[in-house]
Amino acid sequence: MNKRKLESPWSVPVTVHEVPVTGRRFELEADQATCAAIAKSAGLRALPRLEAVFDVSRQGSEGLHVGGRVSATVGQVCVVTLDPIENEIEEMVDLIFVPGAAPAAGDAAGREALDVATNEAPEPLVDDTVDLGAIATEFLILGVDLYQRKPEAVFRSRTRPSTRSQPWRPCGKGRAAVRSEPHCRPLLHPAPERYGPPWSLFPRDRVSGACRRPGL
Repeated sequence: MNKRKLESPWSVPVTVHEVPVTGRRFELEADQATCAAIAKSAGLRALPRLEAVFDVSRQGSEGLHVGGRVSATVGQVCVVTLDPIENEIEEMVDLIFVPGAAPAAGDAAGREALDVATNEAPEPLVDDTVDLGAIATEFLILGVDLYQRKPEAVFRSRTRPSTRSQPWRPCGKGRAAVRSEPHCRPLLHPAPERYGPPWSLFPRDRVSGACRRPGL
């Protein structure tokens, strides 16, 4: 998530100077127009509810730590039955923002910025500002299951019935039997070099190479 979209349907900018040393809580709720814009950009059927609660605190002298959760009710279409369905989404947020690029591992400021354990590398803090609305939108999209289906929906593939009335079985009746009996297949001998083509059950003559029947 190091590359964030510059434009987001929901924008709630917060600067470092707006966050006291003791931290600040933000309880956000998107209005209907914002939800409709986010639903369109995310490919959702509807977005009846989108809320976010963030605890923003100072991270070092110039950075910010954003923690909290994003919850929403999303309208989708079942991929099996194509019926409209609604799902609840809740995503946890734990991000660190520092000015400029991510600090080096041996830098003292970098160690200070990484005091709070997160699952991702620090995000760049641009113009001393974080956009809580953009963060909520991104985590909402990450939590959407693109192949959602109803709990009772089961996909059943259509199988064509077999045209054979009887199962395949090997036999030793020779090539003529294969022509007259479609379900009969010749049984191959384990030593093909001694015999003729696969449909022949008679050994070859060692001199002429022709198939010879016993007793001929």
